[in-house]
Amino acid sequence: MDFIDKELADYAEKHSSAESTLLATLNRDTYANVLAPRMLSGHLQGRILSLFSKMKQPKAILEIGTYTGYAALCLAEGLAPGGVLHTIDINEELETRILQFFGESSYAEQLHFHVGNALDIIPTLDADFDLVFIDADKDNYSAYYNLLIDRLPQGAIIIADNVLWSGKVINKEQLAQDKDTKALDMFNKEVNDDPRVENILLPVRDGLMVARKL
Repeated sequence: MDFIDKELADYAEKHSSAESTLLATLNRDTYANVLAPRMLSGHLQGRILSLFSKMKQPKAILEIGTYTGYAALCLAEGLAPGGVLHTIDINEELETRILQFFGESSYAEQLHFHVGNALDIIPTLDADFDLVFIDADKDNYSAYYNLLIDRLPQGAIIIADNVLWSGKVINKEQLAQDKDTKALDMFNKEVNDDPRVENILLPVRDGLMVARKL
């Protein structure tokens, strides 16, 4: 996930707006108590998500893959007044921790956490999502995209994380042997070839695919 020199990465963070006290606490708590803390969006990516959300001012956000809730709280910073954020995760073990931090935020009433399979839950959600963040099981990225793209309004933004997969997407051996690498490569190609969107793949952390529905 580390594509640039650590000193440069630290420099970038130091010259980006600070995360809130709540986010900093959640960041530390995740690294101290939760397995695979590198899954956390973290300071720099969190500020990117926050900025996209503030520019869009979405009325409804969908996040697929909650983990400990850091990205959801960043995205919620840009919600329009009365807006809602639905976030889905299949792992119920983190629910207590997620709800604790959601409850301590100023967006508590706007955040809705769902436990279960996103492919089953998404069709039950009655909202016109104008911002979507995908950060879940990699082999289903295309399935999530295809389930959502036709129901999204014009101008909606989809952001997908980990699309460079630690550089594996350009490794022929990994592409041949690893199903997640192959799935992400196929997803990147699918989005890039989709005439319904304009897109850019940002080499930030582990790669962010950003697509805007035309």
